[in-house]
Amino acid sequence: METFLHLNRWLHIAAGFTGFFVAPVALLVRKGGAAHRLWGRVFFWAMLVAGSTALVAAIFKGLTFLLLTGIFSLYLAQFGYRSLRHQGMGQSTRPALYDWASVLLGLLIFAGTLGYGLLSRPFNVVVVMFGAIGMFLTVRQLQGFRRPGPWPAGQWLRNHIAGFVGAYIAAVSAFSATSLTFIPFPLNFLWPTLVFVPLLVWLQRHYVPATGILPQVIVTP
Repeated sequence: METFLHLNRWLHIAAGFTGFFVAPVALLVRKGGAAHRLWGRVFFWAMLVAGSTALVAAIFKGLTFLLLTGIFSLYLAQFGYRSLRHQGMGQSTRPALYDWASVLLGLLIFAGTLGYGLLSRPFNVVVVMFGAIGMFLTVRQLQGFRRPGPWPAGQWLRNHIAGFVGAYIAAVSAFSATSLTFIPFPLNFLWPTLVFVPLLVWLQRHYVPATGILPQVIVTP
């Protein structure tokens, strides 16, 4: 068992560092191009491996923080990647069974996370933040699936950006909390959110302007 957990740890570290370095590359290259799709897929699979190995470690060692970051990064990565298939939502595309199942499961998990954080003593601001952000995303996604008619222009792209940048924030938060021990709690958990959320908002406004006209960002899975 110790050998398995040791290998799981190194796989988690390798996947996390891969995602840490390739995400900026995907942001810098031309959106919708071959390089963007390649590095986006690498980031997605890196987050999938990092999140899965975090869940394994959390289950065997009883680490609540790893459990939360693992679930959070997994949900956001699949949310960002799945959004690529929602370009015609409300027109030629309808929510699939996977879409309903994932959003309802996410809603249940994040509601439980938020409740746990609010009721825990001492009060845990990090758990509350994870739960609140997750609840906001899943409720908005559920509302979008239930919305009659076509989605607003570019909504799928907003979701794509929010999912992938959010997964990156979760990965950096995990690295900061476990490795940057000189930063006091809870700032060691929260500074990636404070730094990267403004970037997320800027990216959404830049690539999905108020006109709804996408500036050459037609992305395929």
